[in-house]
Amino acid sequence: MRQYSPDLTPPWKKPKPAPEVPADPGLVVEEPGTGFCGAVIRCEAGTVTLEDRFGKHRVFPLEPRGFLLEGKVVTLVRPSSAAPVRPTRTASGSVAVPGARARVARAGRIYVEGRHDAELVEKVWGDDLRIEGVVVEYLEGVDDLPSIVTEFAPGPDARLGILVDHLVPGTKEWRIAESVTSEHALVVGHPYIDIWEAVKPSSLGIAGWPKVPRGQDWKTGVCRALGWPSENTGAVWQAILQRVGSYKDLEPELLGKVEELIDFVTGSGGA
Repeated sequence: MRQYSPDLTPPWKKPKPAPEVPADPGLVVEEPGTGFCGAVIRCEAGTVTLEDRFGKHRVFPLEPRGFLLEGKVVTLVRPSSAAPVRPTRTASGSVAVPGARARVARAGRIYVEGRHDAELVEKVWGDDLRIEGVVVEYLEGVDDLPSIVTEFAPGPDARLGILVDHLVPGTKEWRIAESVTSEHALVVGHPYIDIWEAVKPSSLGIAGWPKVPRGQDWKTGVCRALGWPSENTGAVWQAILQRVGSYKDLEPELLGKVEELIDFVTGSGGA
């Protein structure tokens, strides 16, 4: 007698087996059911523990076709050596992803007022932004915001985040920011007169940022007060930037604003 398989599903309708990938520490995957994305920090019998860039942990079962790796379905398997390893960190304090490819750029964008601001954001958050697929663009001034927002036309799948300097209630800049803020466009301002102030004085070996009289150029006044060369503030900024190694060298007020914008543009703020 002929032997028949109890599975009568036609071969062309059977799902193709997903490739098996060892759940090595530091591997970044996404659990599609919850959308949770994180790095492997522990793999035990039947489960894997992931840590997202905020340090939050989630435990998931090791099920066939249970995860996405760079957008493709995979089956995670326990590696030959499953000892817990703490992932390294990026300059922003997020979980580092060695060898990870940058995600295709999202439709959403972050605009940063000031060239020095943009350079600082790139140095500290650049790795995170590339993994998230977030592009940062340079904003020359708040006066350009209405036309930029109108042209960009932010929506649910294309959010727009803007970081501006020293946003004070009641000023012209404040009114412009209020006029363009919407469900899909967020404007935040750090409290500093200039982004230089967001660098901790202790990281630069100074006691504090000097007070500069009203009406005087702030950067020039700071350089003169500290004995720095005031004729080339661009070179001074590059020296300051070199002393910034990670988020630990920045004031918390700036850290919170940048993280808020990244969450807003990626849609993870409400997750």
